[in-house]
Amino acid sequence: MWIKQIIMAAVGLSCGLAVAGGLFALIIALGLVAEFADQTHTARHIFLYEDAVAAGGILGNLMSVYQFIVPVGPAGVGIFGIFSGIFVGAWAMALTEIVNIVPIFTRRIDMRRGLALVIAVMALGRTIGSLIFYYFRW
Repeated sequence: MWIKQIIMAAVGLSCGLAVAGGLFALIIALGLVAEFADQTHTARHIFLYEDAVAAGGILGNLMSVYQFIVPVGPAGVGIFGIFSGIFVGAWAMALTEIVNIVPIFTRRIDMRRGLALVIAVMALGRTIGSLIFYYFRW
């Protein structure tokens, strides 16, 4: 019985590491970490950012596989939800910017004014969606 559990844990951890490694490779290859560091004028900390991305993936993988509970209370869950929403929103906006969707879209619909408002509304929508998701999940 123990052998089966050990094999399942090893396979699950290996598969999770493979998927997480693929995501990290995509994030690094697209230059998202470098772009964030450039936008915030903190490029000297690029290795710290890359280590933080890897550590977050490893911890998330371990929490997903072993499903241990971190006793942080409702405030901790709220903080986690906010940071998760920020990450997902930043990830989506960075991908949008990298593949130049916004300039192409604005040219197609002939938008001359209000682009800043459109981007702010997109970010607000992602934030509200994240808050609704975490509110109804818990």
